[in-house]
Amino acid sequence: MGAGSGQRGDSVKASEVVHKYRWQTVIGLVLLLGIGAVLWSWRADQQEAPSYREVSVTRGDIQMTILSTGIVQPKNRLEIKAPIPGRAEQVLVDQGDRVKKGQVLAWMSSTERAALMDAARAKGPEELKRWEELYRPTPILAPLDGTLITRNLEPGQTFTSADAVFVMSDYLIVNAQVDETDLAQIRLRQPADIVLDAYPDHPFTGKVDQIAYDATTVNNVTTYNVEILPTKTPAFMRSGMTANVSFVQASRHDVLLVPADAVKVREGRSTVLLAPAQKNGKPVEQEIKTGLSDGKHAEVLDGVTEGQRLLVLRIRTGGSGAANPFSPFGRRH
Repeated sequence: MGAGSGQRGDSVKASEVVHKYRWQTVIGLVLLLGIGAVLWSWRADQQEAPSYREVSVTRGDIQMTILSTGIVQPKNRLEIKAPIPGRAEQVLVDQGDRVKKGQVLAWMSSTERAALMDAARAKGPEELKRWEELYRPTPILAPLDGTLITRNLEPGQTFTSADAVFVMSDYLIVNAQVDETDLAQIRLRQPADIVLDAYPDHPFTGKVDQIAYDATTVNNVTTYNVEILPTKTPAFMRSGMTANVSFVQASRHDVLLVPADAVKVREGRSTVLLAPAQKNGKPVEQEIKTGLSDGKHAEVLDGVTEGQRLLVLRIRTGGSGAANPFSPFGRRH
């Protein structure tokens, strides 16, 4: 019994030792694989040369703008109401017509005249003619020069003195909402480019006509209304249309331009990479003096010439092109 128990104890100890060394071996292999993968990735990144794309110095125009949206509205919207209740006898204008101040828009009868004309008409045309000469209709006049934007009246229609029979506007403007952080860059008579959502292929120009003193705050965003008067109001422009407005801060014409991502700024110095003259040459860093920038292009005042070739570093979005032999996904093709 004693000898058998000793043998079984030795076997258990031997098994434990083998099991222990087996786990140590597995852990060691995993560590080696991890270290190898890290070293391979670091080496591949170190060996990969930077990639560039080539661009050229061009000549063109550039603008700095502030973007905003707005609504087409009448500068002054005026509702025209009849001086007394009654009935429309004749309407002389239609929606969209340009009218002058004092122009007759319609002829109307008061309630009393309408009743009298109806009674005379029943007695015959001669009686009607006599009363029409004795009791003239009342005109509805345009109070200002402008455009008729709404017509709510038809011949024979009755109305009260509280009903708006016509709506006029003197001229149309674009009422844009400008963020308070951009307001300091807006000034009276400042030029602006306008594009209507309904007519995106027909842009037109305008100028800042008025800047509001009172702000509007919606969802913690503070804006100011800025009125833009079109240089020439297009025929297709209608009240209520949505407009996209670009306020021109500054502009340059026929200047040297480079892509904005070609310019590097370090310690107040702006530089670009000049493409090598020979195939195996190295890029040369060139200091330049810049002017306006619209976010896509930058104006160059000095340092390069038109047509000169520049290099722009490509931004890598993926990993190294080399395959990692330790990767469980295998070799990339």
